[in-house]
Amino acid sequence: MLQQTLKALDRAFSDMKSKGNGFPRFKKKMRSFVFPAMLTNCLADGKVKLPQLGWVKIRQSREYPTGFEAKQARIVRKASGFYLMIAFQSQEQCPEPTVGKTCLGIDAGIESFVATSLGELIKAPRFLLEVQRKLKLLQRRLKHKVKGSHNWLKLQGKIARLHESAANTRHDWHFKLAHHLCDLADNIFVEDINFISWSRGIVRKRSLESGIGQFINEILPYISWKRGCFYLKVDKNGTSQQCPNCYQATGKKKLSQRLHNCQFCGHTENRDTASAKVIEYRGKIAVGQSVIQNACGDVLTGVKQLTLFALVKCH
Repeated sequence: MLQQTLKALDRAFSDMKSKGNGFPRFKKKMRSFVFPAMLTNCLADGKVKLPQLGWVKIRQSREYPTGFEAKQARIVRKASGFYLMIAFQSQEQCPEPTVGKTCLGIDAGIESFVATSLGELIKAPRFLLEVQRKLKLLQRRLKHKVKGSHNWLKLQGKIARLHESAANTRHDWHFKLAHHLCDLADNIFVEDINFISWSRGIVRKRSLESGIGQFINEILPYISWKRGCFYLKVDKNGTSQQCPNCYQATGKKKLSQRLHNCQFCGHTENRDTASAKVIEYRGKIAVGQSVIQNACGDVLTGVKQLTLFALVKCH
């Protein structure tokens, strides 16, 4: 168990060289530690047997999975208490999701959290705004306490529990939204966006509060894999500059312009849902599906689709 600290330090130096991360910083406290190997017959109802600690009582949040073997355990300290995370392993092979029939394009927006190609605009709740009044009051009190005193530590704990509560609410909402999106289609296509740049731009507060980067890059791919849905990232360039009806380039739009008006076919639609339809169109081409939408209102749909597909592939 003590070797895990050295492994974490070695991984930090490796990431500094390979990924360009900063120099590893010294930390006074470790908020978690790992048991790399578990004992045999170490699981029971409401308790777990840990190496060097013996049987420890836990508030078991869910049943242990059957047919799996406990391989590793991590104890994490949070503001609300200590949490035990157990990693299980099975000999069964999990097949990768294959391309299905129905498709769904998802656009990460500014006014709305995500917009779907079905015309659905989903706004994120203001998780931090709901506790901001109480948080502001506690931080004002904290300023007048002596740093390191008992009252100062008590207030720090209250503030940390408020932040943890907002994070847990956001996390739960993300998982429920991911399941809702997986109910709509077999294939899910999203934009390949660098959300780190979003967190440094003019929309940094909304993007950090909503957790859009965590949802698109971590939670949605995991739920899609768990539900057997095909997940794919497509090119983000020009999704708001292309008409979802005739697929002509309409030019750049300002952030204040929230409505899509095509000067070629006269199509009018919300900007975010129009981008989601373009994302769905690009995803279908990427997986080799034919575009079933009638381009430019032509009666010979199949002929026009094949011509449009050839033009996109040439570009």
